[in-house]
Amino acid sequence: MKGEPSEVSLLLREWRHGDSKALDALLPIVYEELRRLAHFQLQKERIGHTLESAALVNEAYLRLTGLHAPQWESRTHFFAIAAQLMRQILVDHARRHVAAKRGGGDFKLSLEEATMQSKQKDVDVLLLDDALKALAKIDPRQSKVVELRFFAGLTLEEISEALEIAPATAQRDWTAARAWLHREVSRKSADE
Repeated sequence: MKGEPSEVSLLLREWRHGDSKALDALLPIVYEELRRLAHFQLQKERIGHTLESAALVNEAYLRLTGLHAPQWESRTHFFAIAAQLMRQILVDHARRHVAAKRGGGDFKLSLEEATMQSKQKDVDVLLLDDALKALAKIDPRQSKVVELRFFAGLTLEEISEALEIAPATAQRDWTAARAWLHREVSRKSADE
């Protein structure tokens, strides 16, 4: 990223306190990182996916700027929220796609990183979203770790910083959550 994390954090604080010029200064600094996040997300999508990274970034940015009095804690927190918004956009897009196909259900997302097995497994993004919601009810922190790792592409160190937990705890949560998600998604896939 072009700007130092301290510069981004400073601009986020100024934006939080109502300085619209800070938001204007922030966009060029964070845009490339948002595009990287979008590209990371869209690489996992099915072939022929109609949403492009620029559209995903623009939609996420519009949603970010539409947040009322955002309480940004840091650069990592900003990108975690951006990743969460991108996930919501992709899920909404998947729902529209499935509705248009009247149950086609072929909107696929590679969950290679989130499985315990070494073989690649394609998973319906809607099943993954449902599984993450179920995991959040059982263990909200593990769900957040998955969201930050899988959707934001953050390292375990960045996740531990964002969630204010030890790196070893982030690693344990990531490992446990991957196993739980793999089992849950596999079970639901078999049911369909």
